[in-house]
Amino acid sequence: VQLQASGGGLVQAGGSLRLSCTASGFTLRSYAVGWFRQAPGKEREGVACISGSDGAIIYLNSATGRFVISRDNSKNMVYLQMNSLKPEDTAVYYCATEVATYCSGIGLDWGQGTLVTVSS
Repeated sequence: VQLQASGGGLVQAGGSLRLSCTASGFTLRSYAVGWFRQAPGKEREGVACISGSDGAIIYLNSATGRFVISRDNSKNMVYLQMNSLKPEDTAVYYCATEVATYCSGIGLDWGQGTLVTVSS
C-alpha cells in the first residue's frame, strides 16, 4: 500500500492549488481517503475526507467554503481543491486511507506529504 500526495507549492494569499493523491498497488475506490495537514510546530489535523460511498466531509472549519475534496475513480486519484488560500494554510499536506470506509478522521496508511506555502 503506497500513497503519494502531490501538487503543493508556493502560492500567494487568495490563490488556489489542487492537491492530488494517488495510490499504487491498490484501488482507492472503496476506501475513505482523508487529507490531513501539519504546520510547523503544530499537531497534525484533519482537513477533509471522502468516504467509500463518495460522501465528502470537511473536517476543518476554516476550510469550509474554500476546500473541496473529490475523487476520480478512473484515474485512481483523490483531489483536494484549495481556493482562497491563506497564510495559515501553510503546512505539509498528507493523504491517507482511513481506518474505515466512512470518514473517521483516523488515518491508516499514509503517503508522503506535499508542502503548501501561502505567502501574504
